[in-house]
Amino acid sequence: MPASNPPLVTLVPAVETDFEELLALRIAAMRESLERIGRFDPARARERFHSSFSALYTRHVMADGRRSGFVVVKPADDQLLLDHLYIHPACQGQGLGTAVLAQVFKEADALSLPLRVGALRGSDSNRFYQRNGFEFLAEEEWDIYYLRPSRQP
Repeated sequence: MPASNPPLVTLVPAVETDFEELLALRIAAMRESLERIGRFDPARARERFHSSFSALYTRHVMADGRRSGFVVVKPADDQLLLDHLYIHPACQGQGLGTAVLAQVFKEADALSLPLRVGALRGSDSNRFYQRNGFEFLAEEEWDIYYLRPSRQP
């Protein structure tokens, strides 16, 4: 249950040397969902994240001055791709993800672009994205894709 007064959330640019810290956070956030479907593999997690990592589009989620997660939003054709949104498990359930999405939505709306996201099948993130205005788009073997249409600012 989200807290009634979530911590103040700010997004701070990442740098290339943040890779290991971001990878560790991603693994911590994804581990349970991946184990549930028998696909947890730290080496594969490292390779997948490394292959698409770009500090340019990556921001730390700071909650009350503490690094609590990260978000990656990349331009992709005529839309934005919410490539990653991870909140450390110890910080989940406090409204941080929703606060991050509110900021990302403002950015997407200012550009009049839709926002696409993919979520691992069976992950709690599917309900999270649907609750926050994303609409089902397509599904593949391991992932479900959603789109939030652009809204005029």
